[in-house]
Amino acid sequence: MIELTDLTKKFDDFTAVSRVTLSVAAGEILALLGPNGAGKTTTVRMVGAILRPTEGRAIVAGYDVATHPREVRRRVGFLTEHPGLYLRMRGREYLEFFGGLMGLEPQETERRAAALLDKLDMREAWDRRMGTYSKGMRQKMALVRALLHDPPVLLLDEPTSAMDPHSARLVREAIFRLRDNRRAIILCTHNLSEAEMLADRIAIIRRGRIVTCGTPAELKRRLLGPPVMELRLACSVDGVLGLVSNMVKVDEYGDQWLRYTTTDPQNTNPPLLQILASHRIPVLTLSEVPRSLEEVYLRVIEEA
Repeated sequence: MIELTDLTKKFDDFTAVSRVTLSVAAGEILALLGPNGAGKTTTVRMVGAILRPTEGRAIVAGYDVATHPREVRRRVGFLTEHPGLYLRMRGREYLEFFGGLMGLEPQETERRAAALLDKLDMREAWDRRMGTYSKGMRQKMALVRALLHDPPVLLLDEPTSAMDPHSARLVREAIFRLRDNRRAIILCTHNLSEAEMLADRIAIIRRGRIVTCGTPAELKRRLLGPPVMELRLACSVDGVLGLVSNMVKVDEYGDQWLRYTTTDPQNTNPPLLQILASHRIPVLTLSEVPRSLEEVYLRVIEEA
């Protein structure tokens, strides 16, 4: 659905985006992460045919952004971090206006808008002037506008910015459901837990270049090493360390717990549990120690 090949954008002597190559399939969410000024927004603006690439190529929903920008725009829903709403308009007027620009019949605009507003708990704002909206309400209205024409490609730049936790959850749930509708979605966010929750794959951009890309699990293995397992017992580990150490290398331990690293948990953990059971050692839990996307992100940014 989205194919970027050596996509580059220069502003005079400054290269904002350099040779970005990425693909996003239908039904997939790609989170684009990076510090401020890394090139995230410039990249999605080229994908949305708002900025023309200096070099390289972007194919979106079958159309080249350089040669068929209007066709690309018709197939893209774009939510910017700071949406330019017409604050004197009422919500209904705003959506009717944009529905008309998108070629929708008035009845179809009203039907789609009502359904989207209901999903985002915004129906009460239908007849209010947008100047009275909170920041979170304005962001949700901008998301409704981006979805109004049912686009196959969504570009979301900080979609939950300035939202309270309840509103942010509604938007995240809506985004997750949209993936089931066979859309391709690029999500730019500084919220790393949100990215890990929603994204199938994560690309990290630094100084205009993609420095790594993969699923959250792949990035953790690649950058943080093999998984660390934690074994918790209902007894002291003193009499267990020797037994366990014959099978795995124990990294650290406490009174009733120990941790070890394994590159193959599926083949390491079951025999270990069988040995412990045969010695009647009471096991409370055996689980992987959680490792956050934040650890991955900071490792990449610091080393890039």
